[in-house]
Amino acid sequence: MCAGAVINSRLRRVVYGAADPKAGCCGSVTDLFALPFNHRPVVEGGCLEGACAALLSEFFTGLREGRFPRFSQKPRR
Repeated sequence: MCAGAVINSRLRRVVYGAADPKAGCCGSVTDLFALPFNHRPVVEGGCLEGACAALLSEFFTGLREGRFPRFSQKPRR
């Protein structure tokens, strides 16, 4: 979905920190921008990769532990 938004908005450049080895579409699992769409942005990955990976890991650990109730997937009462 994000890759489609990038293509449709014709962003010139996409910069990301941590790759998604399970569902990444900018070179991790697949590269949607290599397909014959009418627009191909420049993709730069690994920008502050360690810090980004740590931040994501901390967030999802906190989510599982219930530290971020605002983002919880559990139904509210």
